[in-house]
Amino acid sequence: MRKPTRFLGLDVHAETIAVAIAEDGRDGEVRSVGIVPNHPEAVRKLIKKLGGPAGLRACYEAGPTGYALYWHLSSLGVDCEVVAPTLVPMKAGDRVKTDRRDAVKLARSYRAGELTAVWVPDAQHEALRDLVRAREAAKKDQLRARHRLAKFLLRQGRRPPKGKSAWGVVHMQWLRAQRFDHPAQQAAMVDYLAEVDHAANRIARLEAAIDDAIDDAPAQTQALVEGLQALRGVAKLTAVTIAVEVGRVSRFAKPNQLMAYTGLVPSEHSSGASRRQGGITKTGNAHLRRVLVEAAWSSRHRPAIGPALRARQKHTTSEVKEIAWKAQHRLHRRYVKLAAKDKPKQKVVTAVARELLGFVWAIGMQVEAEEATRNHAKAAA
Repeated sequence: MRKPTRFLGLDVHAETIAVAIAEDGRDGEVRSVGIVPNHPEAVRKLIKKLGGPAGLRACYEAGPTGYALYWHLSSLGVDCEVVAPTLVPMKAGDRVKTDRRDAVKLARSYRAGELTAVWVPDAQHEALRDLVRAREAAKKDQLRARHRLAKFLLRQGRRPPKGKSAWGVVHMQWLRAQRFDHPAQQAAMVDYLAEVDHAANRIARLEAAIDDAIDDAPAQTQALVEGLQALRGVAKLTAVTIAVEVGRVSRFAKPNQLMAYTGLVPSEHSSGASRRQGGITKTGNAHLRRVLVEAAWSSRHRPAIGPALRARQKHTTSEVKEIAWKAQHRLHRRYVKLAAKDKPKQKVVTAVARELLGFVWAIGMQVEAEEATRNHAKAAA
């Protein structure tokens, strides 16, 4: 006779884990087990104290502690899920929040099937995603460093040469030629400029590391990155970001599920005969949403295949190229149609980015099907 299922709710923090357990059955007991240290040995002892992993299902909210606990529980044989914290049900009148109560709520909701699990990447995939996000953070730091330097010079009444690209070669030569009579201002100028150079060097190192990581990535990830680059506006770094943030595309049965995952679908508040739609939900992956909106700006141009895009499509299959060419026509028509209605450009590009996700999904499914066919042929051989 199998052991009854028990549902374990874990409220995880950096140093502690609040534990609660819900017994099987709708009316089964839900009780707090206590608080244990967030340490592998303490977790192992907890599972042993609860009678072992048999019949035990655990869950905890995704957060800053990452997936280390998930991997450790899985290695112990415990069926574990990481759930979306924004989708945990909450009572409107509940005004008391403690770690123990949160753990009890997780256990009860998990038993009721009211929690939504998130996709957990493997260690190699998460390592590549951390690297891509580190490069994104470096770009933000570079922007802040440039703003500080530009505003410092503006306060002194010094403006860069007109008609030249910002932060281009001529602009940087002009910056390096700036001198101040007061030693304090000269020291500030040197520091601001050094920070700009440091940020540029940091980004270059991270991009080189991303190139090396892609060369060592699984064949499926490499194929997806290569296939996504067939889309206009999706160069290598954008393709890598999409690949690491989405993961396996086939986990989304339909493209609108991927759109909802990205937070690019409109919010809605409808009741009775009235139907009201608002701005996009933004309840999704912000990293993915950012690069898609950036890529969507290229759809304002007429469909064409330039030298750079042709080079990116060199090793892609004819099926992927056909999807990418169809995307250019459809997205450009969409951009022109919405712009003709005097919609704000930001709204137009956001709508185009949502449709771009449909073609990302189509290419991902095509690439995964091709990779499965190749693996099957290798296995047969």
